[in-house]
Amino acid sequence: MVQSPDLNQAVLELMDKASNHSRGPFDFLNLIVEAIPWEELKLLPPLPVQTEQVASVKAGRDLALTLLGKCGVSPAAGKTGLQLIQSMGHVRGAVVLDAHTGERLDDQGDRGVRVSRLDWRPGSYERWLDLHPGLTNPRTKEALALATKVSAAPGAVAELCWSDDPDYVTGYVAGPHLGYCRITRLKSPGEEHGGRVFFIHRSVDLDAYLTFLEQTPVWIGWED
Repeated sequence: MVQSPDLNQAVLELMDKASNHSRGPFDFLNLIVEAIPWEELKLLPPLPVQTEQVASVKAGRDLALTLLGKCGVSPAAGKTGLQLIQSMGHVRGAVVLDAHTGERLDDQGDRGVRVSRLDWRPGSYERWLDLHPGLTNPRTKEALALATKVSAAPGAVAELCWSDDPDYVTGYVAGPHLGYCRITRLKSPGEEHGGRVFFIHRSVDLDAYLTFLEQTPVWIGWED
């Protein structure tokens, strides 16, 4: 989300990002601009961040399972999430799993769940960078904003993610109580499989959960 004076620049940046992706340029791009009433915006502070350095992919994934367990994800569900991301090249969005059983709960198929209507509040990201000067990668900016919104959704337990970009091997586990934990190796260089898994309480109203992720406008940041 951007304020109206920044719209043209934001569109150009999206076009450039889509044209220069490591997996190749797009073959179709659809941009929709929609006005959002100011009073509908929800402000969320960014999750606290930590980074875990690991020596291997196995160590990274073992740590991810441990962190998911601390969030309330069962070992079986955590392993299901890892296996899904390892093989989910055909799913464009996130997959929603029962945090206890590992059963898939969304009915989005290959589309997956697309989290949208979020961004950093103007000025807040710069304040955040002052506190985290070593984390200037735009990937971290985008992922932290998304993870913050996902963790604030009703019934959220945890999120597991690593990128499908073959050149980027860092991933993360995030949750309402854990915060945002970067893990420096969750896949091998050159590997193209990646994605997101959201773990939730089965008792949650799934329609309300998906509506929050896809429709509720959220700014990440702090009050002035």
